[in-house]
Amino acid sequence: MDAPIDPERLSDPPVVPPTGPARPPGVAASFAEFEPEALPDWALVRQRFDPAEIEDVREAVRTALEPVMPSIRPDMRVCLAAGSRGIDRLDEVVRAAVEVVRGAGASVFIVPAMGSHGGATAEGQLAVLAEYGITPEAMGAEIRSSMDTVELGEVRPGVPVFIDRNAFEGADAIVPINRVKVHTDFSGPIESGLMKMIAIGLGKQKGAHTFHRQGFDVFDELIPHVGSFTLTHAPIPFGIALIENGLARLRHIEAVPAEGILAREPELLTMSTELLARLPLERIDVLVLDQIGKDVSGLGMDSNVVGRYYVGPTPPPWIQRIVARGLTEGTGGNAVGVGLADVVLRRLVEQIDYAKTYMNCVTAKTPEGARVSLTVETDREALSVAIACCLRVTPETARIVRVRDTKHLGLLYVSAPALDDALSGGRCELIEPPHPIAFDAAGMLVEEYG
Repeated sequence: MDAPIDPERLSDPPVVPPTGPARPPGVAASFAEFEPEALPDWALVRQRFDPAEIEDVREAVRTALEPVMPSIRPDMRVCLAAGSRGIDRLDEVVRAAVEVVRGAGASVFIVPAMGSHGGATAEGQLAVLAEYGITPEAMGAEIRSSMDTVELGEVRPGVPVFIDRNAFEGADAIVPINRVKVHTDFSGPIESGLMKMIAIGLGKQKGAHTFHRQGFDVFDELIPHVGSFTLTHAPIPFGIALIENGLARLRHIEAVPAEGILAREPELLTMSTELLARLPLERIDVLVLDQIGKDVSGLGMDSNVVGRYYVGPTPPPWIQRIVARGLTEGTGGNAVGVGLADVVLRRLVEQIDYAKTYMNCVTAKTPEGARVSLTVETDREALSVAIACCLRVTPETARIVRVRDTKHLGLLYVSAPALDDALSGGRCELIEPPHPIAFDAAGMLVEEYG
């Protein structure tokens, strides 16, 4: 069995970005050759999504938990397992669950269930939870963070199954809380959700490392298999499933009994997929992402939205080139997925925490996720270079789309050559008419989203 990855080996000596001149001599001049005299106009567009959402999270959690609470006895020690994917109002969900469990007379504590995230350290995972408002003070409950695990056995030869030691040895009941959604790296009846957290997230870095080395091509079969194995060896009475709408707001909260997770999760995945926000065009020449990050998607940018993955294209849209402008604050420097971009701004590169990024990519067996492509100084250069790298496109005809990130697609800029197509689909409405793409004196985009 492989030894677990030691985070210290990736950060000592620290990996630092290159120093020296901002660009090699002559690069600026060659990039200048590609700068067009004029770019197409673009317009601000709003996508229409069903806005229905949960207003009172506390009450929704209480209602969802009512049918399963007979499984929690007053003398129990209950562990709530929380993840790290930027879930809408996750802190409110966890806090409400703490209140309900404690109201039943049980004691409660929280563990991070996020595999190798947070640099695969106990302190890093505490920091990730804190970024989402999950702290002992805010939750009114202890958070026990450790990378120690217990091996439950082998689900098949060479595939051991691990679970967080604090959860397994310190609790009479473990309750995973996770969002159900399509995964960025594989497809199947069960993707991201309760089973994935049970199989991988609760296994910490050691479990995630062992699991990922089997390869994403078997995840659709292995996640249900490992999750079911864990359910028979660990005290997991139920899980709390969360679903978001197209505006990345909580739409549905459901407590799923352990014996029903395997059958119910595919149904929840279908519900989530029908609500998933997507780009309103099937063909885009240049997609500009203001930010990427782990709080947007496990891949930094959602492959289901951008239509590409490391090993080849996914279903539509077909996007020729992607520009990434920066990292989210919530990603904490983890730039996993930056390898999907074709052009990046130097400010993004300077935000990268290489230890966190490399740890995530090594654990997931996707070193290509940390590769940095063409790096430029300004937004004007980024657009120019991206267009120059497109096939059968001139600046005047370029179909350009700009969004905040792949999770927030309600407002977007669409260039004039693609505008009619975007509006004709019936999902979009015009907010601002076409106007020139505006840059400041430093060559950076100046417009925000309304």
